[in-house]
Amino acid sequence: MPTQEKVEAVEELKTRLRGAKAVMLAEYRGLTVQQVGELRKQLRTVAAQYKVVKNRLARLAMSSTELTALSPHLTGPTAMVVSSEDPVAVAKALATFTRTNQALILKAAYVHGQALDAAGLKALADLPSRDALRGQLVAAVQGPLAQLVGLLTAPHRDLISILEQRGQGAATNTNEGEN
Repeated sequence: MPTQEKVEAVEELKTRLRGAKAVMLAEYRGLTVQQVGELRKQLRTVAAQYKVVKNRLARLAMSSTELTALSPHLTGPTAMVVSSEDPVAVAKALATFTRTNQALILKAAYVHGQALDAAGLKALADLPSRDALRGQLVAAVQGPLAQLVGLLTAPHRDLISILEQRGQGAATNTNEGEN
């Protein structure tokens, strides 16, 4: 029979998972308390929460959701990173942390309805940020529009240039005739 403490832990985990855009699993074996504290601090800056979970309780919390795809990865010491914000920012923060702390091993993730393995999670971390993607989109739209404006104003610009040259030529001829 489950204890009240375990029932509450499962309910708390279910609440945390509701509305999550990204759930990432990692093995934290070998990390010091200081390193875990630093990881939590970095994850808070991207609106993510880090929590060490008991695999059996995590399976129970995920059982009635689409997150059951992560169940096979719930082995060994497991930490769960949950975010209701930008999953790319969370993946980038985790990837940055793992570069300096190889003890953290990314196992799998569930992002926007799609299960990702460790390679998929790395590919997600390699994506440009949301702001960079917006900038690329603006540049892609702005480039052709600037060319179109240039093409549409070219005849007027050329006509003005020709008239100015004729005006300068006429002024030069008039000045030569006066001498």
